[in-house]
Amino acid sequence: MTKNMPQQSEIARLFALHGRSHLTARTSSAEERRAKLLRFRAALLDHSQAICEAIGADLGRPAAMAKSAEVDATIAEIDLAVAQLDEWMAPAAVTPILPIPNGRAEIRAQSRGRVLVLGPWNFPVGLVLQPIVAAVAAGNTVIAKPNELSPASSAATTALLRAGFDEADVAVLEGGVDVAEALLALPFDHIFFTGSPAVGRMVMAAAARHLASVTLELGGKCPVVIGDDADVDAVAATVAGARCINAGQLCLAPDHVWVPRDRFDLFVSALTAQLRAKFHDDQGRFLPERVGRIINDRNFRRLSAYIDDAVAAGAVIHCGGGRDANALTIVPTVLGNVPLDATIMQEEIFGPILPVQPYDQLDEVLAYHRGRGKPLACYVFGRDQQFVKTVLDGIPSGGATINAVILHASDLGLPFGGVNESGIGRYHGVHGFRELSHERSVFIMP
Repeated sequence: MTKNMPQQSEIARLFALHGRSHLTARTSSAEERRAKLLRFRAALLDHSQAICEAIGADLGRPAAMAKSAEVDATIAEIDLAVAQLDEWMAPAAVTPILPIPNGRAEIRAQSRGRVLVLGPWNFPVGLVLQPIVAAVAAGNTVIAKPNELSPASSAATTALLRAGFDEADVAVLEGGVDVAEALLALPFDHIFFTGSPAVGRMVMAAAARHLASVTLELGGKCPVVIGDDADVDAVAATVAGARCINAGQLCLAPDHVWVPRDRFDLFVSALTAQLRAKFHDDQGRFLPERVGRIINDRNFRRLSAYIDDAVAAGAVIHCGGGRDANALTIVPTVLGNVPLDATIMQEEIFGPILPVQPYDQLDEVLAYHRGRGKPLACYVFGRDQQFVKTVLDGIPSGGATINAVILHASDLGLPFGGVNESGIGRYHGVHGFRELSHERSVFIMP
């Protein structure tokens, strides 16, 4: 145990506290849960500026983007839960199949109990807070651990949660891997983890020791597939902006693009123009503050190696390629002619680098994805409905957006989550409430 790790006794104290308090939370009314969420909402507004400043310190992200993606998105989750909690909590009547006179059946939402939330470093506040909203709405207690790789954001999240909740409902612990391991050794009822597939496997293995249920929000190589009839300029504008959100450190960001060979040059030219217009000044100087920076040196070196490996294998840099190791910044980069066995086409990129691949037949695209992990998202651009259907059928994914990106994950009415390699479970809106609840079957005799 490191000197910065909370004492084991503090972890044990909080877990024991929740062992008692989750029984009260389970039977709490909609009004009581609303009161908790509204107190949290007020604290979030009070801490909004500090949160945005912390995210800027960790990731170099503009304050407006931090507020929108992390604060406002959480507020939207709270407001939806507050408005619809009575409906979500109401038993759902089911017509019995058994031929029993006067028998009735229903499904009741029962809280899972003690929930552990382990947050990521790339959206270090919102992706801790949003699962907590769902957990509290469903009548659970939560112990949360923000990610240590975003230390300022971890501190800001801790301050917010301690101001916004009684620790008997939501407690928070800062620390590194040792703290996470100590928490994962405990018999939580449910574990909610956002991060990489590699760590997700470790979390799932830890959960298996106690037969805890899990929600794993992971990632994958989210493809963009462009059809013959797509508006190349519009697609380029959309993809250029989405690839560089948070310096590309976004699990939903386009990872690579497939474009018909006879439209390849046109698309690359349009994409390059968009990247230069969005992220450079009138003199062509790169503006890193519009992109953000890579989280740490290890990831900067990983991304640099992806570029170098691809170029050594014959790839062409059509745009960008510049890097500043001291500032941890990478100029948005477009790669063409990348061999499919290059590392960058095997691993999730998670940075402002975008391989663009030409194809002659759609089967080439589908063959590349066949047998690989199912990505978190798939983006299809085209008006031909058979083309769109063929892509969606051929590339299974957690979610998909047609003729845009990320919108399927932005609508709180839709379930958000991955499948297999890209995750297990889903949340947002009522889907988060259901994820953090057990659907309890009840048969009622008169």
